[in-house]
Amino acid sequence: MKPKTESESAICLLLNRIAKLYGNGNMDRRQIKTRTAIYDALTGLLRKYRFEEITVQQIIDEANIGRSTFYSHFETKDQLLEQMCNEMFSHVFSDSLTPEKSHDYSKNHEDMRALLEHILYHILDHKENIRSIMNGESEKVFTRYFTKYLESAFGEVIVHMDVDVPEDFKKQFVIGSFIHTVKWWIAKGLKEKPEKIIESYMKCLPGKHP
Repeated sequence: MKPKTESESAICLLLNRIAKLYGNGNMDRRQIKTRTAIYDALTGLLRKYRFEEITVQQIIDEANIGRSTFYSHFETKDQLLEQMCNEMFSHVFSDSLTPEKSHDYSKNHEDMRALLEHILYHILDHKENIRSIMNGESEKVFTRYFTKYLESAFGEVIVHMDVDVPEDFKKQFVIGSFIHTVKWWIAKGLKEKPEKIIESYMKCLPGKHP
């Protein structure tokens, strides 16, 4: 058997990640490819339209699938967007990271500063989709999922905040300020490097941070 080429290996890795992401160990290769086509269709449409302007029929046409096929995978286009946001960030919090084209945090993903930088690099890698998502009603979906993942990331920062306020308040303050920092960064065109943004953000937090 001929060894896989680099592109073939990349495709296999992507398909495996999608299968793992959707919790579908029982899905066959055809079903995984269909989901990939739907995901790619939404990605392409987001480069042209705001999310609220996109219809399920447009996604179906772009993916070249039937309506029943779409609904066998997703109940609504909102659920599809949720899965898209989930895919963007689930890798960052994975226990086993691998080097990526634009960055490599596979060796220090437990470091708080590195984790936040990694998040920003994923936003940078998906910048076209992120800009489209943040430009309409879909921002609420993105913010909800972003908040969900950040809640598990900021434990170390909160521990090092030496301020006499309730823990829940500290958590919401840290997460909220980071989300607003990210939105500001996106609005400014993502020009500053992730390392610079995180350095400035960490300096603004009270207490010492690793």
